[in-house]
Amino acid sequence: MYFENRAAAARKLAEALSEYCGKNPLVLAIPRGAVPMAKIIADELKGELDVVLVRKVRAPGNPEFAIGSVDETGWVYLTSYASDVGADEKYIKDEVSTQLETIRQRRAQYTPVRPPIDPAGRIVIVVDDGLATGSTMIAALHALRSKKPVELICAVPVAPPDTVEKVRKSADRVVCLSSPINFYAVAQFYMDFPQITDEEVITMLAAA
Repeated sequence: MYFENRAAAARKLAEALSEYCGKNPLVLAIPRGAVPMAKIIADELKGELDVVLVRKVRAPGNPEFAIGSVDETGWVYLTSYASDVGADEKYIKDEVSTQLETIRQRRAQYTPVRPPIDPAGRIVIVVDDGLATGSTMIAALHALRSKKPVELICAVPVAPPDTVEKVRKSADRVVCLSSPINFYAVAQFYMDFPQITDEEVITMLAAA
């Protein structure tokens, strides 16, 4: 399955999640790419929009490849292959520190006038524009589980089958529209996949 753009993928996800319409779900985006998608889904489902801030822990010498992730509390998830690609204890400590600083900066930018919306007792839908390793989604779900949502859902347009199974352990439900075996990068499944800027994120959150 290929998607015209993020908006088209978001509308398809909203259809797949239609049973939550009118139940005031909290739709949380993993910035930045998922924010415009989560806004569409929140509007379609008559829910609320916010962000969950997590960052991938990047492999040494290959910043696009995730060897783990860190959430806003500092909890770190590492893959089994982190050490295989040269990530020793010092590298991981420094990389986690760098990513936590980015998280702090984004929180200050994104929600300067209000705290994050409390997910306790809510149906929570965590949205990303696609999963590769699933590391950031796992960190996001872990961060939210501790806040006691009534239901925790992962919603993505595309992810490889093994990643879907890995993420399923951290969510009550996974909604994934397409799970291709030949998966190289999220962008390959979109005809139009532009970068989303911080300014766009701030505008959408302010409007919400």
